[in-house]
Amino acid sequence: MSGHSKWATTKHKKAVIDAKRGKLFAKLIKNIEVAARTGGADPDGNPTLYDAIQKAKKSSVPNKNIDSAVKRGAGLEAGGADYETIMYEGYGPNGVAVLIECLTDNRNRAASEVRVAMTRNGGNMADPGSVSYLFNRKGVVIVPRGELTEDDVLGAVLDAGAEDVNDLGDSFEVLSEATDLVAVRTALQVAGIDYDSAEANFVPTMQVELDEDGAKKIFKLIDALEDSDDVQNVFANFDVSDEVMEKVDA
Repeated sequence: MSGHSKWATTKHKKAVIDAKRGKLFAKLIKNIEVAARTGGADPDGNPTLYDAIQKAKKSSVPNKNIDSAVKRGAGLEAGGADYETIMYEGYGPNGVAVLIECLTDNRNRAASEVRVAMTRNGGNMADPGSVSYLFNRKGVVIVPRGELTEDDVLGAVLDAGAEDVNDLGDSFEVLSEATDLVAVRTALQVAGIDYDSAEANFVPTMQVELDEDGAKKIFKLIDALEDSDDVQNVFANFDVSDEVMEKVDA
């Protein structure tokens, strides 16, 4: 889920030790299968697959599960499902725009689960195109801070097409055009800088500032959506200040 980046980073950390670990693993495996099906089983020649594998490894998905997913996706092993990507659009509480990316082998089930999660948690569905215009497709690379400074990261990625480096506290977020994602990720590798994830995401062009009550409502909605096995990613255009985030965490 991507809206308030600091929240996304916090959530990324929690996810590995979360009770939802099995669900997270399943979604990461699905990503790998689809990437292998669309671009082949060789990560060196398939950047999307490379990044999907890296993200799974960072989240402690066992190597044997990763290898099986690649083989299933590439048709080298039986059992792969025919997943399709579907985007749903809607509005959450406080008029927050929400994009819901599904990866599913059952379109009707996905639509039903998304609709139920939205209506039960103060959201409502919207027509295609009525929300997506508020987002741009961008390359997003998350780099753990460690001993790094913002200048270290910026110096490594500037010539590769990076547009912005945001300080998220424990990590840095590197933004680029989606088409420059591989170049940016490669530049980090060449500079010997580790990264947690590299993927093309939907980044909001404007954000809705939320108070504690609004933040709790939108997080509840996003949790309900992400609880569906068919929902792969949720993008939303909200922002929450550090002060409000501390209250929510408490």
